[in-house]
Amino acid sequence: MQGLIIGKPLLCRGSISTYRFLSVAMPFLLFPLSHMPFPLLHLSVCQTAQLPQLWKVLRARSASGISWWSVLLQVYAITGPVVYCITNNFPLEAWSERLFMFMQGLAMGFLIQHYSGNTLKGIVFLLAYGGVMLLLTSPLVPEHVIPAMQASSMLAVVASRVIQAGTNYYHGNTGQLSALSVFLVFTGSLALIFTSLQETGDWSSVSTVTHVVAACLSCLLLTQVVCYRNSRTKDKTE
Repeated sequence: MQGLIIGKPLLCRGSISTYRFLSVAMPFLLFPLSHMPFPLLHLSVCQTAQLPQLWKVLRARSASGISWWSVLLQVYAITGPVVYCITNNFPLEAWSERLFMFMQGLAMGFLIQHYSGNTLKGIVFLLAYGGVMLLLTSPLVPEHVIPAMQASSMLAVVASRVIQAGTNYYHGNTGQLSALSVFLVFTGSLALIFTSLQETGDWSSVSTVTHVVAACLSCLLLTQVVCYRNSRTKDKTE
């Protein structure tokens, strides 16, 4: 898999100007972007992005404000790559990061149901998704299904962030949404943009545009976390 082959990054023409822009406008990103291959940066960030979120939910014993459908779409987005690696017998060390992200998503889905008073529903969700994974990795599934899931994974990510942003706006707060997790996801989205530019060298490619949209939505979520937190702080002061 191309995404699993990590080597010295080669910046294409389109990404050189962007790199120079970021080195001036966002200097705190200069070191990681210049010393770490972008695919590795993305994986290293994304595999730990949900840990602060899980910790915050467990500590508060509440998952209020976190959209169930948003989390479900995130789980779907990583399901395709995980199933692809399993069915093609890739060594575990080549996709363990994706498996870790997948497990985090399932854990978050269960916790949302558990802290909403629907523990049984959460258990059924885990068992049902386990059955789905067994089905997807069996010979019963047509060969074109898994590639189709992989192709739609970024659309699922975009839809997930739209739903979460809409949930935040509807409730007027971000609930237990972790600012650190949102920031890590945003950083990972930036790394994906650079990875896409390295592969295509074209800002107008479908892959790059999708990653840019996802990054913008992550930035929106981060803005909501900051704005609504400031609003709550102001209300408490008054």
